[in-house]
Amino acid sequence: MKYNDIDFNGKTILITGGAGFIGSNLAFYFQENFPQSSIVVFDKFRSEEKFSNGNLKSFGHYKNLIGFHGDVICGDLNSKEDIKALEAYDFDYIFHEAAISDTRVYDQEIIMQTNVNSFYDILEMARRMNAVLVYASSAATYGSLPSPQTVGKEHPENPYGFSKYAMDQIAYRYMNIYPDMTIVGLKYFNVYGAREFFKDKTASTVIQFGHQILSGKAPRLFEGSDKIVRDFVYIKDVIQANIKACAPKKNGVYNVGTSKPRSFQDIADILQKELGTDYGTEYFPNPFTGYQMHTQADISTSKEYLGYTPEWELEAGIKEYIDEIKTLYKTEVAHG
Repeated sequence: MKYNDIDFNGKTILITGGAGFIGSNLAFYFQENFPQSSIVVFDKFRSEEKFSNGNLKSFGHYKNLIGFHGDVICGDLNSKEDIKALEAYDFDYIFHEAAISDTRVYDQEIIMQTNVNSFYDILEMARRMNAVLVYASSAATYGSLPSPQTVGKEHPENPYGFSKYAMDQIAYRYMNIYPDMTIVGLKYFNVYGAREFFKDKTASTVIQFGHQILSGKAPRLFEGSDKIVRDFVYIKDVIQANIKACAPKKNGVYNVGTSKPRSFQDIADILQKELGTDYGTEYFPNPFTGYQMHTQADISTSKEYLGYTPEWELEAGIKEYIDEIKTLYKTEVAHG
């Protein structure tokens, strides 16, 4: 499906973090819809290295790119040499998805180096090449502010959220200094869908609950999960936002959600309906203090300046996603 009138055929497109969840979906979107485009994936790919919280340092996975025909470059955003390798190309569009995206990593130095320092390099590359730059910001910039979360009212409460907040401030400065550049930041809310499995513990509750149910167990939810709501947005709406961000009416930072928050209980119930099970729900106390109970993206400016309108309700998104959840359970979990 094509989301606007831009013809990407004949264009050269860079996707950093292209072996990750959103990046790999972008890569296949261009490959399938614009077969004459040249797509370059730049990704660190995963190693065995872990943060102190036990989570992997990089989530990029080759399995997300099986069937991809473009160029693949294994590189680290923190390496000037690796970034320099990209100078061999002349990019028309840059989608900057690469980041440390784990909200429970508290090593401020590595997060700021990876997410913020490298952003200057990406911005400068876009400026030199006259490339359109669309980058991943995050709803984590809002912290636990009350809903609806509105661009311009941020209060990050972890190093990751602050790093994305800092990126937004840098981007705004570039927009002012170089008004001829096209720069758009997208604050993703709770994204779910195809190719997220390799995010491991940071994958959405949709696939995590799905795999609990497929293993014959009741989904495990925090007590009061019918009152814990999030703005869950399907991957296809996120791709739509990225494509529309390539021709904005106005540079800026925009929310990408549905503005229709749904509960964790809703997800578990929809999954059981789709999977034909009736295991009930197992509840346990929420171990987190200061846990956010409600998120809802204010998408008024996204509609106005990007022409973004979410098309996927939670029920429809899970219904389309269910076959992949089952396949991954068989191939990666049951035989993992």
